[in-house]
Amino acid sequence: MPHTTKTPAEKLRELLNRPGLLVMPGCHDAISAKLCQLAGFETAFMSGFAVSASRLAQPDTGLISYTELLDQGRNICDAVSIPIWGDGDTGFGNAINIKRTVHGYAQAGFACIMLEDQVAPKRCGHTKGKAIVSRDEAAMRIQAAIDARNEGADILIMARTDARSTHGLEEAIKRAQIFHALGADINFVEAPESIDEMREYCSRVPGYKVANLIEHGKTPLLSHQQLEEMGYKIAVYPLTLLNVAIKAMQQSLDQLKNGQPSEVLDFQKLTHIVGFDDYYQEENRYRLGDE
Repeated sequence: MPHTTKTPAEKLRELLNRPGLLVMPGCHDAISAKLCQLAGFETAFMSGFAVSASRLAQPDTGLISYTELLDQGRNICDAVSIPIWGDGDTGFGNAINIKRTVHGYAQAGFACIMLEDQVAPKRCGHTKGKAIVSRDEAAMRIQAAIDARNEGADILIMARTDARSTHGLEEAIKRAQIFHALGADINFVEAPESIDEMREYCSRVPGYKVANLIEHGKTPLLSHQQLEEMGYKIAVYPLTLLNVAIKAMQQSLDQLKNGQPSEVLDFQKLTHIVGFDDYYQEENRYRLGDE
C-alpha cells in the first residue's frame, strides 16, 4: 500500500483552501499545543513572544536563539497532529542563514514559518523600539525563504512586515504586495491601528492575509465575521493562552500563600490530558503474559 499520510504543510494548505476564516490560537509548549488540539482547533501558532516568556522568562526582544526556538518547536510538533505555524523571527542572519532556518523548521515538523523585516535583534510587534531593514533587504529575506521552499523544504512561508509602526501604512502595504509577488504563501501587516487601516490592507493586498489579535494591543479586536468580511483568511491569537495561564498561576499562588484551596482540575482529568491513559494502553500491549 502506498504511504498516504499528509505532511503538516499539506494539511495546512487544505485548511487554507477551505472557505471561511481560519482561527488559530497561540501555543508556547507541548501541553498548550495539545490543549489547542483537544479543544478542536485545527491549527496553532508557536509564538516567539510566548516561548521567550515561558522558556526564558525574558521579553521578546531577540534574546531567544534559533536553536531554542527550534527545540521548543520540535517538542510542540511531536505532541500534536494538527499543523503548527512557527515564529522564525528575522531568520537569524543573512540569506544563507534564512534558508537554513526554513529547512530546519520544516525538518522539525512545522507547517509554516513566519519571517519578518525587523532589524535584529527584533522585538514584539506591539511594543516600543522597533526598526526595520530596507525594502530591498526585506525582499531578499523572503526570496531566500521562498528559494528554500522551492528547493525542497516542505513548509509554507508567511511574510510579515512591521513597517506600519515605523514608516506608516503605505510602506507596509507596498512591502506586503512585494512579498506576495515574490511568492510568499501568506502575507502579514503587523499592528494596523484602526478598522480603516485593516480594510485598506485587505483591499489592496492579494493573497492570504493574517490578523494578529493581541488583547489590549494596537489592533482592534473584531469578531470573526467582521474579519472574514474584510478579507482576512487567518485570525491568530498568539498570547491568549500565555496570558490566561499567567493570570491563573498568580491567582493560585496567592491562594496557596493565604492558605486557601485553589480551583484545580480533577486529578483523573489532569492525568488524562498529559497522556497517562494512552501510556497505560500502550503499556498493556507489551505486557508479558506471566506478569
